[in-house]
Amino acid sequence: MSSSTKPVTLAILLAFLPVLFSVAHSSSCSLHFSEMAKTINITQCKKLATLGAEFGWSVSSANHSETRIEIILGASLHSETGWLAWGVNPGKMPQMVGTRAIIGIRQQNESLVINTYNITRDTKLGCQLLPTENMQDVKFSRMGVNYIGERRYMIINATLYLPLRDYNVSKLSHVWQVGHHAEGWQPMMHAASLQNVDSTETLDMNNGNAQSVGQHRHHLRHVHGILNIVGWGVMLPIGVIVARYCRIYPFKINGEETWFYIHVSCQIAGYVIGTTAWGIGLGLGHTSRYYIFRTHRLLGISIFTFATLQILALRLKPKPDDDYRKHWNMYHHLLGYLLLAGISVNIFQGINILDHDGTWKWAYIGVLVAFAAITLGLEIYTWNKFISDRRPPGAKKGIQGNVGA
Repeated sequence: MSSSTKPVTLAILLAFLPVLFSVAHSSSCSLHFSEMAKTINITQCKKLATLGAEFGWSVSSANHSETRIEIILGASLHSETGWLAWGVNPGKMPQMVGTRAIIGIRQQNESLVINTYNITRDTKLGCQLLPTENMQDVKFSRMGVNYIGERRYMIINATLYLPLRDYNVSKLSHVWQVGHHAEGWQPMMHAASLQNVDSTETLDMNNGNAQSVGQHRHHLRHVHGILNIVGWGVMLPIGVIVARYCRIYPFKINGEETWFYIHVSCQIAGYVIGTTAWGIGLGLGHTSRYYIFRTHRLLGISIFTFATLQILALRLKPKPDDDYRKHWNMYHHLLGYLLLAGISVNIFQGINILDHDGTWKWAYIGVLVAFAAITLGLEIYTWNKFISDRRPPGAKKGIQGNVGA
């Protein structure tokens, strides 16, 4: 290996160390959960990708048409009451709709109940989710639920029989979920955070290998967020600042039209980067069509639409001597300021969806504070210079002379 490639190789290895560590760390279950799993002859165990859930299973052949699976799932509830669910889906993609599930509930009177549920499209639309006693394809038996009060930790377990014609244990789509509240036997809607949305995977029960759709989406979401902040949230505001403060005050750049070219360059760069982020967002929305962040989506579409109108001004702008140029300028400026406000709101919307520890939120607040400080300083300087330039020649000297007298 040449000396020039060693730093690059080392950097790549260091970049992947956290990923390797997290994978290794996530493969083992907690001691208490492992002990519980052994009591029902569970042979394999792993930590799941979201909600801090742990999952154990063992597979055996029931007969020529069915597979017998012992499962156990554990996760912390958000409060003293709530519910924990696990299920399998015969579809090609792991998703909530179509799942045959068991749900353990800790009710307000501290009693524990568990039952089977068939989750349909009606459930997603807000209809009541009530127990389904007899599943048509999956048979559940020996269901149990336990709760550890000091940790608010719930564990559910069951034996289930899967028909071979519908379920392949080497590519089993399974879903898990944690909810805050239940009314009797009815679990109420869980949170719509990305942790909840991504609680699905396709698992090979023979060797424990899993493919999580959420892991692939995770990287795209971060790219989507970064590009949105850089494009809409940084480049466009810089273009607006240049347009307002670099025409006359405080900086008159060489050539009267130089400010315009800088303004246009920032706007085009911001539009291209932001549109790329918008396209990625549309793709993410299409792949998770059962979970829609409606406000974020509508704001994103509106921002793209009005930003496109602003960019079209490059070709559709009236000439300086046109009668309606003044009115067009008012419209262009007002729309630009409203667009910046909508962008800030939508970036915070996206951060609230994506970010869990507040890092992105405070970073973007820092960007806004920096822009506010720059704008305030330039505004004060501009007004002072404007007032100073409008003062009659010699007025300042006259004032000084009177003071001296």
